[in-house]
Amino acid sequence: MSTARTIFHVDMDAFYASVEQRDHPEYRGRPVIVGADPQNGQGRGVVAACSYEARRFGVHSALPISHAWRLCPNGIYIRPDMARYKEASRAIRAIFREITELVEPLSIDEAFLDVTKQAPTANQALELARRLKASIWEKQQLKASVGIAPNKFAAKIASDLQKPDALVLVREEDLIHFLDPLPISRLWGVGPRTEEKLHRLGLRTIGQIRESDPERLVRQFGRLGTHLWQLANGLDDRPVVVSRTAKSISQERTFARDTRDAKLLRETLRHLSEKVADHLKASGNTAGTVVVKLRYSDFTTFTRQATLRDGVTDAETIYAIARRLLRKHWNPALEIRLIGVGVSGLRSTPSRQLKLFSD
Repeated sequence: MSTARTIFHVDMDAFYASVEQRDHPEYRGRPVIVGADPQNGQGRGVVAACSYEARRFGVHSALPISHAWRLCPNGIYIRPDMARYKEASRAIRAIFREITELVEPLSIDEAFLDVTKQAPTANQALELARRLKASIWEKQQLKASVGIAPNKFAAKIASDLQKPDALVLVREEDLIHFLDPLPISRLWGVGPRTEEKLHRLGLRTIGQIRESDPERLVRQFGRLGTHLWQLANGLDDRPVVVSRTAKSISQERTFARDTRDAKLLRETLRHLSEKVADHLKASGNTAGTVVVKLRYSDFTTFTRQATLRDGVTDAETIYAIARRLLRKHWNPALEIRLIGVGVSGLRSTPSRQLKLFSD
């Protein structure tokens, strides 16, 4: 790895649930589900995070909380405590900066680190990653998975392959061998519909994308085709960006099948609103605008937004406004392929909670 960057992708394992288990010893070894109140199986909302013990019952992030209750009625259900999770995140980032100043946070529980200077060889990178994981455990009693690779794309994949408590190294000379057998869903930009279209073309692995004619991919997918071919060939030259000021926060979902199921759309909006609110609170900002994005089955895409009189941070308000925008602007005769929720107009000064809003 001496001729390329040495990139770590550090991803905290079941972060919210792990913080709860750390702070409540009686929760350790038990299924912990962080999210909405299940209300004995009648609750609304979704699972924000869950412990690995809960995952054995089939619980996972974004699962409706009522479904989680049916799968695991004896689990420990906890409302998120973003202040505590944010405090743990700050402490972990301080540990990152003990080994390198080149840290790019992606969310409250993951980050890229460029350690090329500190660990130019594979063996040095492995040793440094072991020390980093040990330091996080010693100082925060939390476990992290680390992927090591010559670029961001491969490092992020690597950190996810052997969770929890993973440590996976991808050497530069092994990069293609590492990527080739992986499913195409691992490529950034491949959602359910794109995956289905690639399958129809006989493309199921990253290696098959790599061996494809790039011009054919461009004809089929436009610029996305070039992007997929480059990633499949291990090409990702993006540097770790140390300082970046977020101008907006958004989440979106591409449905496996186009839909005009109003209940599904509302549930998805609620889940996306909760994720946006979590990231917004973690950033320490309030938002002045709520945005809804819709993409129809013919790929026609539009966004609609509501500008607020005061800043907003909570999921319920974001969801209420997003649902209002959906109801006002969606044509129920048309099927939706993708739906998204976002906030913009971020500002760090706390504001009085929104009571009324206007377009």
